[in-house]
Parts: sequence; C-alpha cells; structure tokens
Amino acid sequence: MEVNNSLSDKAKSDLLLVEQAKKGQEKAFASLMNRYKDSIYFMLLKMVNNASDAEDLTIEAFGKAFRSLDSYTPKFAFSTWLFKIATNNCVDFIRKKQFAPIPFDHMQDNLDNVTANIQSDLPDPEESLIIHQKIAALKDILNLLKPRYKALIELRYYKEYSYEEISAELNLPIGTVKAQLFRAKSLLYNILIKTGNI
Repeated sequence: MEVNNSLSDKAKSDLLLVEQAKKGQEKAFASLMNRYKDSIYFMLLKMVNNASDAEDLTIEAFGKAFRSLDSYTPKFAFSTWLFKIATNNCVDFIRKKQFAPIPFDHMQDNLDNVTANIQSDLPDPEESLIIHQKIAALKDILNLLKPRYKALIELRYYKEYSYEEISAELNLPIGTVKAQLFRAKSLLYNILIKTGNI
C-alpha cells in the first residue's frame, strides 16, 4: 500500500489500525472508534442540534466507514475520510428530514391517477418473514451484551423511553445513561459486524 509521506504521526498510526481492521481485528475497530467518536459526535451535534440524532448518526458514520474500509486509500488521513463520510451522511439525513410531502389538495386534479398507483405499505408475507427473522437474530445478539447494556438498549429502543425516563428507571445520572448507551450501541454494532448481520 502506497503511503502518503506527508501524513502526521497520528495519521500513520491510524493507518496501521485500518490495516488491522481490514483483517478483522476487533480491537483495531474499537481503537479507531474511541479515537474519533467524540469529535465526530460534537461535529454532528452542531449540524443537527439534537443529541439523540447526533449519537445515531455517529454510529452510522462509523458503520459506513467500517463497511467501506477497502475503498479507503492512504492518500489522505483516515480522519479526513471519516469526517467526510460523517458529514455526507448527516447532510443526507437533514435533507430527508426536511423533505415535505406534496399536500394532498395539490394532487386532487390527478386523484384517479394517484389512487390507481397506490401500493400497500404493508410488507408481503416473504418480507414479513425476513423482518421477523431479523428481529429474532437481533434479540439473540442483544443477549450477548452485558445485562446493564442490554437493559439500556431495551429501554431506549424497544420501550422507547426518553433519557430522563431511563435515568429514573435505572437510578443513574443522565450523563451516565448517555455514555453507557453510546457504549452499548458500539458493542452491539461490533457484534453485528462480526456476525455478518450488517
């Protein structure tokens, strides 16, 4: 692999971790994530102004980067490449969120055409089976987490508790809830990568 000699020592250190990660070494993934998760998170928080969205987008950014490691070339620092992925993903997220559907009264003239082309949003039987299989697989993977992390994921994503509700339920400070939930999602994501479920 051709390395850009103008890279900083930190960038060269990242490059070694990237090479190890490409070989499937989980510690390398974790090291890269720990090195950049805070700076990525705070950059995304400035963009979306919502802590929960910023956390989800941070995990997504690492997911996309880790899935695309083979396309990374060391002409640029890994951090530059990672921040570009995070930024682009966030811009897509903001675009989708800002997209407003066409008001129904604007379609009134073409109502016959519209109703003729409406498709059901309900999944067909095959899609339903796949969804159920994925949910079952995710529950099995969730059982691999330590009980405290499993509880956090279940409260946040299955019961849809707010951070405040989780804090009250588990008798933990909100900061601890957020930090441990971030850690739980990171661990879950690493297991998903390892087991080929992503």
